[in-house]
Amino acid sequence: MKQKPVVAAYYFPNWHCDPRVEELHGKGWTEWRVAQYATPRFPGHQQPKVPLWGYQDESEPDVMAQKISAAKAYGIDAFIWDWYWFSDGPYRHRALEEGFLKAPNCEDIKFAIMWANHNPIYAHPGSYWKPAEINWSGAVDPQTFRDCTDYCIKNFLGKPNYLRLPDGSLYFMLYRLGALVEEVGGLETAAVLIREFRDKVEKAGLGKLHISTVFEALPNVWRALESPEHDFTEINHFIETLTVDSITSYGWGYKDDFPATDYAKWAKNNHYIPLVFNKYLKCAFNPNVLTGWDSSPRTVQSDMFENRNYPFGPVVVNNTPERFQEELQFAKDVLTSGESRGQMIKISCWNEWTEGAYLEPDTQYGYGFLQAVKNVFGAE
Repeated sequence: MKQKPVVAAYYFPNWHCDPRVEELHGKGWTEWRVAQYATPRFPGHQQPKVPLWGYQDESEPDVMAQKISAAKAYGIDAFIWDWYWFSDGPYRHRALEEGFLKAPNCEDIKFAIMWANHNPIYAHPGSYWKPAEINWSGAVDPQTFRDCTDYCIKNFLGKPNYLRLPDGSLYFMLYRLGALVEEVGGLETAAVLIREFRDKVEKAGLGKLHISTVFEALPNVWRALESPEHDFTEINHFIETLTVDSITSYGWGYKDDFPATDYAKWAKNNHYIPLVFNKYLKCAFNPNVLTGWDSSPRTVQSDMFENRNYPFGPVVVNNTPERFQEELQFAKDVLTSGESRGQMIKISCWNEWTEGAYLEPDTQYGYGFLQAVKNVFGAE
């Protein structure tokens, strides 16, 4: 029998003040303002989403302690932090460094880094004509890669509660791996940088590094997934050259109906993905389950709501805790099957309130989504 999977939730840290963000939106701004001002965009649309715990400042240790206690009580083993590092340093980092790591119960839960090396866009909210304008460049050159990973080795990977997989390796994610390869100068250069990173981790006495990425960042992955041949030659060469240990995802695709896509239909449309990866991918695949999707709060509420680029687009409805639990069970069954080499279940997300993907309790379902996790995976 396979070991119980690690249950990890992505954590999005934009619920505290950040100097870069305040330059865009004013002193004291956090994304809670986007959540608070959301409105229904079509008949029956449930907005705003209201947190049961109130609009908290996640950079405060006591606030983070409440999150840690709830996560532990309901079966979440780890937070995978969206971690931002540009050529001139970190962004949105105070929630982790001042809140989580200074919480009195910090070591009750594991944490890991996902370097979100993408361009932050002006989607808080995004306008009808400029829905995804770039705020800052997330491009990575070799020195930025070294600076970021050195910082992570020094400040995170040696922590006693940094996430280690059952084999003892330290879990680390590179989000836009395909873009990173292009930005640093090609596959071989990227491979050298990752090898250097691994060597530094071992020389620091921290052991082996486990490198993961999201499948959306792989070259021509949708073509391989959707074609009858499922030719993974290019993808497998990519991951083998870069010594990628596992693949996962952050979101789901195939939201077919606008303005509203039913959750059960959406989930079913994505069921084939882990099955194909388990069969054709040369490394492990760790499935991801979403609680829902609704990025409409990130649109200017006075603009017309049409099916355009992000953050405009279909809203997922009927995403009840009961249906979420069914998808958790499906992912668990896939992971524990003889076809899978994965070790983790990912959940999107702990707190993506303005994308409608959150586990934290709200005023509609209370602790329902967390209870679904506990029902499937149990808790200590």
